[in-house]
Amino acid sequence: MQRIVVSNIVVDVVRKNIKNLHLAVYPPNGRVRVAVPLRMNNDAVRLAIITRLAWIKRHQTKFAAQERQSAREFVTGESHYFQGRRYRLNVVYHNSAPRVTIRGNTVIELYVREGSDRSRRQRVLIEWYRGQLKEQIPLLVEKWQPILKVSIAEWGVKQMKTKWGTCKVKAHRIWLNLELAKKPVNCLEYIVVHEMLHLLERNHSDRFKALMDKFMPLWRSYREELNKMPLGHEAWEY
Repeated sequence: MQRIVVSNIVVDVVRKNIKNLHLAVYPPNGRVRVAVPLRMNNDAVRLAIITRLAWIKRHQTKFAAQERQSAREFVTGESHYFQGRRYRLNVVYHNSAPRVTIRGNTVIELYVREGSDRSRRQRVLIEWYRGQLKEQIPLLVEKWQPILKVSIAEWGVKQMKTKWGTCKVKAHRIWLNLELAKKPVNCLEYIVVHEMLHLLERNHSDRFKALMDKFMPLWRSYREELNKMPLGHEAWEY
């Protein structure tokens, strides 16, 4: 990876065996990354970035204004999200196995053993989030495989820092970001469909967008909804 500076904006340049340049701005701090064809020289890369400076700055401004959560301590009274809804956390100490339950539409109850520290409380809640996603994802994959006429060999959930999902085309494997458990269900479905469609079109080309329009006409509104949700507090690294 190469790093260049264009008009005081740091840009990570990755050369790949691709036909077209792909530019992206990532949350939470507006990091800029561009994937370019192997044959493209540095002057051409700089020129391409210069022509997109206004677009880059708009996205960086949007991320700078996006609501963010402070670092979570996993204590009673904190706000935590599940499926797009904000809940108040209530930590209950007991001497049985840890568990998480939803009480009404306002409270997530986190049951942990006496003496559980912050790290332990966090792990219990994270594993609950993971379990919730693992119940939802198979239903969405099963729903969309016959519609898209693709087959997923394997899927998984993991914590990712820069993407909501990834697709390993050759292996027919998709990965979904654990943070999606906190987002609205329609946003999760949008990401599942997005990644599955990469089995038909690897790149975010005009054809890819046309396929999204065909199979999920409201995908842009789901993307906008996802991008408006509060960003979690993370030690974001790239």
